[in-house]
Amino acid sequence: MKIDFDGIQAFVYIAELGAFNKAADKLNITQAALTRRIQKLEGYLGLRLMDRTTRHMELTMVGKEFLPKAKILVNEMASAFNQLKGVSKSAKGNFTLACVSTMATYILPELISRYSEKHPDNRIKLIDASAYEVREALLSRQAEVGVSVQGEKHSELEETILFEDPLLFFCRKSHPLSGRKSVDWSDMNQSDLIVVSNFTATRIFMDYQLAKNGISLQGSYEVQHHATAINLVSAGVGCAILPSTICATNDRPGVVRIPLIAPIVKRKIVMIKRKGYTLSPAAQAFWQILKTTAIKASKK
Repeated sequence: MKIDFDGIQAFVYIAELGAFNKAADKLNITQAALTRRIQKLEGYLGLRLMDRTTRHMELTMVGKEFLPKAKILVNEMASAFNQLKGVSKSAKGNFTLACVSTMATYILPELISRYSEKHPDNRIKLIDASAYEVREALLSRQAEVGVSVQGEKHSELEETILFEDPLLFFCRKSHPLSGRKSVDWSDMNQSDLIVVSNFTATRIFMDYQLAKNGISLQGSYEVQHHATAINLVSAGVGCAILPSTICATNDRPGVVRIPLIAPIVKRKIVMIKRKGYTLSPAAQAFWQILKTTAIKASKK
């Protein structure tokens, strides 16, 4: 069934204002157009809702019975439209963000803090996962926006580089290399080196870059997650090569971050969404914050 909302709205305004000219003015249409709306509605219903002459208008009994229901319909529709306009203007709502876990230490909290200042009533569901799982969450529509490590391009995903994240050498202050301003990869064959699993995007990227320079690494410890590696470093178990975003300077008492050179290896952090997909207003607002971050990073 097709609902003639224009006709119902015209009927309510005429009944409330008591005159065609006043109703036409409120709807910003001509009286002729208003008359056509009423005629179309009555034709569809097969009933007369009002009797009218050039000087007088009066609701029929059917019209009087229909008026309260018509008012409810018009008011509810107007309310729904106003709510949608409010969502569009204020970006109200909730959305799901998929993000690699290394960004959850201090980069992501800063972004979410900026977002919550502008949209305090919005709710974000966070999926912290591997780079592969982030892309899968977007492709399966579990998430609208993703933040991940740049990987193999996918035809259904749109990626924008946020910033470059260099790999650093992390160790305790008591470590023999802790006093250096920089270390190179030839120093990395330490007996206490902690490496992350070769299934992580960071490890795959690192091994590829090092292979181009004829460098291979062997570690005494292998872990699945970056967080585990930095925790072991903090506990004095060993040293590790990790993204700079795993923790900020002075974030871990007793742990130092030293630049790695020869070569300098940087992974690219990207923001991702599905191609051709219109983000919800809440997700679009966060996407704009990410874009601002990307622009600022590119100017550094």
